[in-house]
Order: sequence, then structure tokens, then C-alpha cells
Amino acid sequence: MNLPFFFQGVIIGLTIAAPVGPIGILCIRRTLADGRLMGFLTGFGAASADAVYGSIAAFGLTTISLLLINFQDLLRLAGGTFLLFLGLRIFLAKPLNRNIQSGETNYFNAYISAFFLTLTNPLTILSFMGIFAGFGIATNTDSKTIDAILLVIGVFTGSTLWWVLLSSASSILRNRLSTKSLLWINRISGMIIFGFGIVALVSLVL
Repeated sequence: MNLPFFFQGVIIGLTIAAPVGPIGILCIRRTLADGRLMGFLTGFGAASADAVYGSIAAFGLTTISLLLINFQDLLRLAGGTFLLFLGLRIFLAKPLNRNIQSGETNYFNAYISAFFLTLTNPLTILSFMGIFAGFGIATNTDSKTIDAILLVIGVFTGSTLWWVLLSSASSILRNRLSTKSLLWINRISGMIIFGFGIVALVSLVL
């Protein structure tokens, strides 16, 4: 039946997105600093990357999977370096006046930066393959196309749902925080993201 594939995809999407990582920290920080839309677009970028990796796993694109794994050190270097830059930038950032609306370019940057960070983690494809195997879902070219499509749509839906919930929950606290509190949030989240970058780079030599 087709419907179970969609709902299995939703569960997989939630499972992949929910663990706290640099994107989760970034989503919370951007929501608190710039509003729910900015936070959601950050998560939406991650959900889009999850859909890309989910497609690779669901359609059994072995060549692309192996290519990503073979170049995982280069991808991790790019992602780790960007995390260092992003973490330092956030740490040094001063809270903006909430009456000033963010521009369209900033919304795009929120989306594309999260998409890039998620895409530069080649281990995500292994996570999808492992979870698909756990659900008993075949990842080969013989799988029915419609089932694979429903599965990927489900993954995208589940991941997006998580980011809607996280950004909405974070936005509830936004108006209750003082400028000083937002400054400390910048510093703490900046250090955490910077730390994720260090971990990513150190993993290259271990």
C-alpha cells in the first residue's frame, strides 16, 4: 500500500531532524533574534537537504552515495570551516532592534546557509540508509517509483514539521527576552556552533 510509505517517511524525517545539532541551535538563535520566519527558513533549508539525501537513499542512487562518501573529508572540511565562521559571527553579533525588519536577502541567506550545512554532512546519507533498513524499506533501483516518491515527500514533511514546531516554540520566548539576554544567547549559541565546527575539523585527523 502507498499510504504507509508516506507516514513512514514522516517518522523518518522527524527522526533525522529532531536531534540537537548546529542547525537546531541556529534555528533557535535566529528565531529569538530575528523572528519565527527567520528560524523556520533555517529549518526549511535543512529539510530541503534532508529531502535530497532522502531521495538518494530512497531511489537507490548508489553512484551518488559512494561519491558523497568518497568526498566526505572535503565536505566535512567545508562544513566545519563554515561552522567556525558562522559561530564566530554569531558570537560577535549584537542584538538588532526588533522594530527593524530583516531584508529579503537575509531570509534567503537563512535558507541557503542551513541547506549548505546540512548538505555538507555526508554521514546523513548513511543515517537515512540505516533508518530505511531498520524500517525494512528497500533502497535499490527496483523499488516502485511511486513508493519512493511518497517516502521522500514524507521525509520532507516530517523534517519540515519539526522545524515548524521548534521555531514556533522558540518564538514564544522571543518577546520575553531582554536585549542583554539576547546578547548572551548570541554568545552561547556562537560558542556551541563554533564547537561543532571544531569537532567536524578534528574528526578529519582522527
